Amino acid sequence: MKADEIKKVLIIGSGSMGQQIGAACAISGIAVNMYDVADEVLVTSKERTRKLLGYLVKIGKLKPGEDEQAFLKMSFTADPAEAAEGVDLVSENVPEDPKLKGEVFAKFNKLCPEHAIFTTNTSTLLPSMFADASGRPEKLVALHFHDIRMTDVVDVMPHPGSAKETVELVRDFALRIGQNPIVMHRQSPGYVFNFMLSELFKTAQTLAANEVASVFDVDRAWMGVLHAPIGPFGMMDSVGLDTVWKITDYWAKKLNEPQALKNAAFMKLYVDRGELGQKTGKGFYTYPNPEFTRPGFVKGEYSDKNSK
Repeated sequence: MKADEIKKVLIIGSGSMGQQIGAACAISGIAVNMYDVADEVLVTSKERTRKLLGYLVKIGKLKPGEDEQAFLKMSFTADPAEAAEGVDLVSENVPEDPKLKGEVFAKFNKLCPEHAIFTTNTSTLLPSMFADASGRPEKLVALHFHDIRMTDVVDVMPHPGSAKETVELVRDFALRIGQNPIVMHRQSPGYVFNFMLSELFKTAQTLAANEVASVFDVDRAWMGVLHAPIGPFGMMDSVGLDTVWKITDYWAKKLNEPQALKNAAFMKLYVDRGELGQKTGKGFYTYPNPEFTRPGFVKGEYSDKNSK
C-alpha cells in the first residue's frame, strides 16, 4: 500500500488530539471514522470538531466552505465494528497507559482489515510497550501530532519491530495530509520536541509545587526573557491538564521520584476541580481571554491564587 491509497482513517479516541488528527485527515479529502466509547462523548466531539474547523477558517488555514467540506468527510460512532470497517490506517489517542493501549489495539486488530497500518499518538510512551499486544507489531509506529492550529510538525517513531515499509508509508502519509514529519532513527520517550517540553513542564511544576514562585510568575519569567507569547503553564492548558497530569502521574509512580509525585499531586488539584485548561474554559488561566494574553501580564499586573 502507498500513501495515496489510504482512503479511510480510523481515529480511536475523539478527544482534543483525536479531533485535530481527524480534521487534518478530512481536510486532505480522506474519509475519517471517529470512534469513542460513548455516544455522549461523541456529541461533544462533533461540536468541538466543528469549532476547530471554523477556527482554522478564521485564522486563514482554510478557505470559507472548506471547513464544512471537511466535516462531511467525518463520521462519529461508538460501534467498534462500524468504526473499523474498511479502514487503511488507525490513529490511537487513548489515555497514557500502555496496558490500555495494548488492549485497545488488540481489540481493533481483530476488527480492522489485515492491511491496515496502526499508529499511536502517545505523548511519552514507547510503541514497543504495546507492540506485541497490537497483534501487528511490524505495522505499528508512532505518528505523533502537535497542535495543528499552531504547527504542522509531526513525529514518526518506529520501534525495533517496525517494518521499514511501514515507517516510509507513515512518513509519506504525513506529507500527504500537509504535515512535516520528523522521522526518528530509534524510539525515545517524548520524541524530539516533547522530550524537551516535558523537562520544561517538570521544571515549571516543581517551582510552583514547591511554592518557589506562582504559576503566573513562572510564565512571566519564561515569556519576559524569551519574548515568547506563552509560558509553560499556558502550554499545559493548551494540552489539557488531565493529559499532563496522567503523564506526570504515570512516570512519577513508575520511577517513584518524590518530586515527580509531588508535581503530580499539584496537577491533580486542578483535575479534581474539573479545571482542565482551554477545553473547559478554566485551568491555570481563564478562557477565552487568558490572562497571559492581556497587556501588562508580563509586567506583573495580574496575580493568581498561587501567588505568595
